[in-house]
Amino acid sequence: MRVTDGFRAFVLEQLAGVKAVRARAMFGGVGLYAGDVFFGILAADTLYLKVDDSNRGQYEAARMTPFKPYADRAMTMPYYQVPAGVIEDGDALAVWARASVRVAERARTPPRRTRRSPVKPPRTR
Repeated sequence: MRVTDGFRAFVLEQLAGVKAVRARAMFGGVGLYAGDVFFGILAADTLYLKVDDSNRGQYEAARMTPFKPYADRAMTMPYYQVPAGVIEDGDALAVWARASVRVAERARTPPRRTRRSPVKPPRTR
């Protein structure tokens, strides 16, 4: 899943239209974040963005494939390969990436709330 420095730099430059983008090494690849929202993966010099029912169709229409972290397993993840033509067009890539940021924001699990016993107000006389 190694990512070359040149590919990483190129993708980050092309993502300049996405607010607060940063890259972080992870499991041999690179994770892409917008602020603290994880929305993309760089692996083996390929860009994958997060999908759900709202944007998966455009990837499938372009005949792109889902991210498969293990070559010897059938498992895939909800990230799809981005077409080369989109990566090369910074404005188009920003549109696709912002859609993936929204997908990732919706998928985030809200913080767990602990259940507390109701506190009764003190009795006054």
